[in-house]
Amino acid sequence: MMGKFVLQKKSFNFALRCINLYKYLQSNSKEFVISKQLLRSGTSIGAQIAEGEYAESKLDFIHKYSIALKECNESIYWMRLLFHAGYIKINEYESLKTDAIELLKMITSSINTAKSNIKKEKANKLMTDTNDT
Repeated sequence: MMGKFVLQKKSFNFALRCINLYKYLQSNSKEFVISKQLLRSGTSIGAQIAEGEYAESKLDFIHKYSIALKECNESIYWMRLLFHAGYIKINEYESLKTDAIELLKMITSSINTAKSNIKKEKANKLMTDTNDT
């Protein structure tokens, strides 16, 4: 339960960082295209995690978290592009990337745990069905 709360908080804070970077790049650098892509993918991570909280099934949970994983990876791409295009400095890029990689690891762990739980449930059901006969 604590891990889920940490992931929600970290993804929310990451979304805020993406929003603030978007606002900064719009006003200071007049950069509207790449920063908008980062805004979309960076804020989508937390939204998918929030949707996963009320997933209809474990498979739906895995699906929502898998989308969050893809959005997180996409965010890293846009950050890298912003850095290499000269819109953000190395320290800003590294800080954002560190947060994104931490999110990637946490989301991946959640997905793997959910998949493992599904396998355990199937094995337990198989054992129960076998013992009933």
